[in-house]
Amino acid sequence: MSSFQLSTGCCAHLPLSSYDDDPNWKEEYVVQFLSVKKVVRANTERYRLIISDGMHFIQGMLATQCNSLVETENIQDFAVAVIEKWTSNTVQNRRLVILLSVRVLGNPNEKIGEPRSLDDASGGIAVGITSVLTSSRGGTSAEQPHHPHFDNQPGSEDTTRSLTTIPINDLNPYENNWTIKARVVRKSDIKSWSKDTSEGKLFSMTFLDQSGKIKATAFNTVADELFSRLEEGRVYYVSKARVKLANKTYSKHDYELMLERSTEIEECNDSSATSVPNFTFVPLNQLEGLEKDVLCDVIGIVQEISCISDVTTRQSDRTIKKVNLSLVDDTGCSVQVTLWGNQAESFRASQKSVLAFKGVKAFLSLLQPQLEWKLSLQSRNANLTSGPTAGFNRAEALSLCQIRELGLGTREGPKYFSVQGTILHTRSENLYYPACTGPNCLKKMTLEGDIWHCDKCDNKSKAPDYRYFLSVGVADWSDKAWLRGNNEVGIVIFGMTANQLHDIKMQDENRFDDTIHQASCRTYNFSCRTKKDTLDDRERVRYEVTRVDPVNYREEASFLLELLRKPQWGA
Repeated sequence: MSSFQLSTGCCAHLPLSSYDDDPNWKEEYVVQFLSVKKVVRANTERYRLIISDGMHFIQGMLATQCNSLVETENIQDFAVAVIEKWTSNTVQNRRLVILLSVRVLGNPNEKIGEPRSLDDASGGIAVGITSVLTSSRGGTSAEQPHHPHFDNQPGSEDTTRSLTTIPINDLNPYENNWTIKARVVRKSDIKSWSKDTSEGKLFSMTFLDQSGKIKATAFNTVADELFSRLEEGRVYYVSKARVKLANKTYSKHDYELMLERSTEIEECNDSSATSVPNFTFVPLNQLEGLEKDVLCDVIGIVQEISCISDVTTRQSDRTIKKVNLSLVDDTGCSVQVTLWGNQAESFRASQKSVLAFKGVKAFLSLLQPQLEWKLSLQSRNANLTSGPTAGFNRAEALSLCQIRELGLGTREGPKYFSVQGTILHTRSENLYYPACTGPNCLKKMTLEGDIWHCDKCDNKSKAPDYRYFLSVGVADWSDKAWLRGNNEVGIVIFGMTANQLHDIKMQDENRFDDTIHQASCRTYNFSCRTKKDTLDDRERVRYEVTRVDPVNYREEASFLLELLRKPQWGA
């Protein structure tokens, strides 16, 4: 139990007066700060507080001259302080306490008492504070005891209501009268569970506005009521949901929403304020340095798309759909992104599409996002492997000898590197393969009579789509190595598609051999990654090319000239 004694009842007086005119003020008030949030407006940093006297809580702001108390971590969540000076103002029809001077006593690191909002209190402490929901709806809403209220016919109240919503980042468990205006950016399937003590169902979604995002979950009958009515991409007004502490493993937000029978949701036609989410993109070459399970946003171009497949979960023995994407960005690195369930089934993007992913485990994907970076990425990477060397840093390139000495790829996880080398030999056997022509399927087809058939997706066609899967011997001044390349790599090296090269082979075997030979003795900048596999029960490391570019000799000459000018050269 806390040793701090709060000034019970002071929250009823603070919003109505200031320290120099309060007739009840005889001594300094002792309060607890339940929540401390930074608010940035017009380049000015302010801090919003939830102030508790142990019985009730109210909202307040910290005067800017007191900001240092937060910055030095004296004022934190659950801190207890003495209010020495304060005033109050009316903001959007609400009385807001502004703390001018406070003295911190300590921090018990827990909430003192069970304070309630003044708006919910009964009796004589209704101090004239107008609640957000009451003013926006024109009266007090009646409780819906049996099912959540859902209105998918937005009316003329939109303009008024838009003035009384709060940002998602301002949500907290200590304020009950709130409304958010947010877009549903991700909705899960309904999931069922059965244990010895209970059974039920649930689904979750992510609400997004310009300030941030928050997860919301509905259970059992509420889940049945809302699942078909809430749609991804649409904007809703949400109020009277329960705000609880979030599992920070899966969310950047401090809290999450529980949708209950009393929750009110109304569709909104005006979606201008929530049209584009805020992204904080992490370059793909920096993902390896992130901590496990941390959430991040990424953007890149789709390089490969696997066939949709079925996966059986271990816990529930349930079958769900799965699609793997290979995503690359302008750092020259690639990463595999996996889509599950409805997202896998509804995925319609094609290769070379620009995709942005928000979050890691619960993410938003936007086809053709309206971002300046996308335009830059597309202009530089119209062909993933034949554009300028945005993914190749000559100063960071390693020699083949260094790659082996460093043991790249021998430890856990793939490693990415750049190397400049000359092609000595290209294996003409299995240079390409007959790929499936079905949507989002690149598996090998087999010839059955006069028809090509794909065992994976059961697609049939008169001719396959030949794709490169080549292996080239590369050397530099220090060593040599075998590199494997995909279809885009082969197009750059041979200057033609695999279909065109196959036609040459069918018409003239000698010309085919000449074409293979002409690819030798050419120098390229290779961006690569390591990959482990097993052959005859022995682990080995392969080098896969993610991007290849012809050497820009003007840039190469400039690099060598700068290298020669360095005083340590030759030392």
